[in-house]
Amino acid sequence: MSESPLAAAAAELTARVGDRAAAWDVDGRLPEDLLRALGARGLLCAEVPAGYGGLGASSVHSGWFTAHAGSLCSSLRSVMTSQGMAAWTIQRFGDRAQRADYLGRLTSGDLAAVAFSEPAAGSDLSSVATTVRADGDDVVVNGEKVWITAAAYADLIVVVGELDGLGTAVVVPSNAEGVTIERVPHPSGCRAAGHSTVRLHDVRLPRSAVLGGGGVELSMLITTALAYGRISVAWGCVGILRACLAAAGAHAANRYQGGVALADRQLVARHLADLYADEQAATRVCEHASRAWDERSPERVVATVLAKYVSSTAAARGSGTAVQVLASAAAQDGHVVARAHRDAKLMELIEGSNEICQLILAGHTRVLVNTGD
Repeated sequence: MSESPLAAAAAELTARVGDRAAAWDVDGRLPEDLLRALGARGLLCAEVPAGYGGLGASSVHSGWFTAHAGSLCSSLRSVMTSQGMAAWTIQRFGDRAQRADYLGRLTSGDLAAVAFSEPAAGSDLSSVATTVRADGDDVVVNGEKVWITAAAYADLIVVVGELDGLGTAVVVPSNAEGVTIERVPHPSGCRAAGHSTVRLHDVRLPRSAVLGGGGVELSMLITTALAYGRISVAWGCVGILRACLAAAGAHAANRYQGGVALADRQLVARHLADLYADEQAATRVCEHASRAWDERSPERVVATVLAKYVSSTAAARGSGTAVQVLASAAAQDGHVVARAHRDAKLMELIEGSNEICQLILAGHTRVLVNTGD
């Protein structure tokens, strides 16, 4: 999709990342100046409308750019996903003043994370125990959030909790009194994405920090935010597959055994064919989902779940295939295929595990059978 209005930004991103992703992975940190520079140009949440300082990119074009970032560095793409989820949640649930304020900040260099999961609320987010209690003109937030991507870099954290028996999202400054952020030590995937535990102890904020004043069904709040995260992760998996295909293809073409290039060995050629098929299938299902969002199709929710499921499954399988082709050449920390293998497995777990996706898709098939579609 070379006609993408983000093509120039993609080329710049390639130049800025260069060969640094391996070192970022080993060190477990992304350069904050890079994140803020990308954020200030609206590239971390490209779909934010121009009226709020964003680029107003379509889901298709944003997805294309997300896949490109994912092919370079999944940790960087994970931060992009978090920023986009935060912006999406604010855009959907915030009032006019909140959208102007918070979205303007997220397209001007501030960084954000979204805090859903808790020690006892992973796949079952209905068990969220974080509370947002009204106290005069303020609210007081208490709770603990775990495995929060990008929290280590965030200026703002969109925290999901319970207020007056309903779901709510409150925007919490990371430097607010009572907020503690502790990095997850040595995560297995997306090591530099700033995964953290976020503890909130009597965090007092003005009522204006509650998006839309609160009072949203928790399931709707979570489903809406996860929709953006799922399609972003799906496109990121396309990027993982493209990186693996490029690395495996180059290695097989240039590595000779018995005077014959690996690519000319039928069993290795089969691996390359399977990897190409996975990349193409993931790309097409993501394009379908993004077009559904751009067209406001009633299929968009199921199409997004399908894209996330197909792409993450393909990325996990395809990265394993790339490891098999490269063998010991990829068996070192930081190598693009070694990173892809670890990162892809994490993609099968986040934003709704693959098992959750299967349950949703199975439920959809029952609807189709019952309606005769």
